[in-house]
Amino acid sequence: MALKPELPSQITHVADARQATPASLLFAETEASLASALSSRAGAILTTPELASGCSDPRVLPTGNPRLAFAQLALELAPPRVASIHPTAVVEPDAVLGQGVQIGAGAYVGSQAVLGDAVTLGPGARVLDGVQVGNGCVVQAGAVLGSTGFGFVRDPESGAYTLFPQQGALVLEDRVEVGANTTIDRGALGETRIGAGTKIDNLVHVGHNVRIGRNVVIAAQVGISGSCVIEDGAVLAGQVGISDHCHIGPGVILGGQAGVFRGASVDGPGQLFAGTPAEPIKNFLKSLAKLRRLK
Repeated sequence: MALKPELPSQITHVADARQATPASLLFAETEASLASALSSRAGAILTTPELASGCSDPRVLPTGNPRLAFAQLALELAPPRVASIHPTAVVEPDAVLGQGVQIGAGAYVGSQAVLGDAVTLGPGARVLDGVQVGNGCVVQAGAVLGSTGFGFVRDPESGAYTLFPQQGALVLEDRVEVGANTTIDRGALGETRIGAGTKIDNLVHVGHNVRIGRNVVIAAQVGISGSCVIEDGAVLAGQVGISDHCHIGPGVILGGQAGVFRGASVDGPGQLFAGTPAEPIKNFLKSLAKLRRLK
């Protein structure tokens, strides 16, 4: 079965059931959502083979993963991409721009920065000097890429702090998405690197010299301190806090507000960790139950 079924010729856009027209594509993963879609004016409905088997409506198109197929078809139905630089954007003369780049109002691209093909910078986004942004990346409004890392050396006699050199690189590989008002520091002497396909939500901070792997998902208000390594496929839920020099293994899931102490390693593909310090969810729930009995 094809993941993306062939659509009727009249389909021009995606929608939800309340706004659907005969030109709209919907998807349904449950009996309730399918009933809602069938009662709409939609011209085509993606659903699972199991749900489609009990339905004779010709608008219903079975597919193994309706949500994924819907997302992929939405991209295909979107208007063609047109390169554009808003008149209020500032692009330094020695910056390098790929084909089809879109730069929003008030955005800034620094000296020797490199934007790959089909990059989108939202309004007010900042790509600072020397930052490299790969093909197909999206940087939402207000995000800052390549800011100075928070690294200082303390004089034990005077107590004064001196900034350690923050002159390294920041590299975003292809198809990375960075949410609104997220900040990602450049490396100190080395580099900060965000792996291909990684998706970062709004209001996230990534410190200097952090290495994030491929297809990592990071939700809002996560803070990652310097020199951490986040391996491929990890998932960081909202408000996770990770201290410096930590290692998060491939496929690890850190639940909301989980905390990882300095230098710690969290490993276990597909396992959910919770609490501070983060521990396997079963252990966390046992500890929580014991604590509640101490009354």
